[in-house]
Amino acid sequence: MAKYGSKAKSEVGSAIRREKKGTLTSSKSKKKVTSRKQAIAIGLSKARRNGAKVPKKKSRAEPVCGRSVKMVGRGITDGLQSFRSPRELSGLAAAPVLAMS
Repeated sequence: MAKYGSKAKSEVGSAIRREKKGTLTSSKSKKKVTSRKQAIAIGLSKARRNGAKVPKKKSRAEPVCGRSVKMVGRGITDGLQSFRSPRELSGLAAAPVLAMS
């Protein structure tokens, strides 16, 4: 059984032809698409919207605290909250140690 329907194949083919011709643009920023992989992704997305037989997109894992680790590593937190590790959130962070002598 085929993974992709014929409508999806024609949408992807159309997107690749438009990318080669130089007329394919992204939907948000309206910038010209120069990557073949991005052209395929745009074609599949358009086919999904039109109801063609296309497998579902793979879901991404949810980050801890609603922030991606990549963003936190760059120091991007939007000022909403600072990044906390799962141990800090559960209250198991390093507690003060009392020295007994």
